[in-house]
Amino acid sequence: MGRVEGKVVLVTGGARGQGRRHAVRLAEEGADIILFDVCGDIEHNSYPLARQHDLDEACREVEKSGHRVVSAAVDVRDRAAVEAALASAVGELGRLDVVVANAGICPLGNELPIGAFVNAFDVDFVGVVNTVHAALQYLSAGASIITVGSVAGLLAEKAGPGGAMGPQGAGGAGYNLAKQFIDRYTMALAGQLAPQSIRANVIHPTNVNTDMLHNEAMYKMFRPDLEHPALDDALLVFPMMQGMPIPYVEPDDISHAVTYLASDESRYVTGVQLKVDAGATLKF
Repeated sequence: MGRVEGKVVLVTGGARGQGRRHAVRLAEEGADIILFDVCGDIEHNSYPLARQHDLDEACREVEKSGHRVVSAAVDVRDRAAVEAALASAVGELGRLDVVVANAGICPLGNELPIGAFVNAFDVDFVGVVNTVHAALQYLSAGASIITVGSVAGLLAEKAGPGGAMGPQGAGGAGYNLAKQFIDRYTMALAGQLAPQSIRANVIHPTNVNTDMLHNEAMYKMFRPDLEHPALDDALLVFPMMQGMPIPYVEPDDISHAVTYLASDESRYVTGVQLKVDAGATLKF
């Protein structure tokens, strides 16, 4: 306990899923938390996104640790809104030490229009850039920036548009491109910030047991042979993604990596592509 004691951490997409688990874990380890989430749906995304009550519940979970939390309903695509909300939160908590740029969507389906590409790319990449760039003015030596990519995005780049891990419609193409850009962006950012002793690293998860994975559009990507696949259908093929014989990892598995990169245990770790993928990249 206490691995990030005294730090203030910003987590985007923090109302549920991976983001909420990261926030709660970091609070349990001693951090005060800033939580942002859009708290509403985004066009073309087939599964419902978090709501205000999810963000409120996430705040209550953080508070159980005895640490402070400030939250706001913010769309990471809106740089001005991110800047304003972050200025208010830092004003209240006094500092900012860690950024976890986690917010993301994955609109899948071959029938989706080009707007799905735009929305996926804008949330998943532009949203990361907006978050990090809004935060830079508050960060100093010892700070840590953690972005969240995707093993699926990396594998799609290797496979090409026609490959087995290629995009599923416009939204899938936008998602994959965004995750590939996050990887390159984080490596470039790490080089720029290293002289200031500010670290930047990217985590690339495989399938994670969250709402982004558990929806019919995602099941359909893994089971295109079925018109309306359910979880049991997808579970038969989910393990094909990983080298290890598991269908997916848990949010806690990613939170362990986030906590390490947020803590001073990784004070000299920067420019790292940390794959929490159960051997997916080895397999493909």
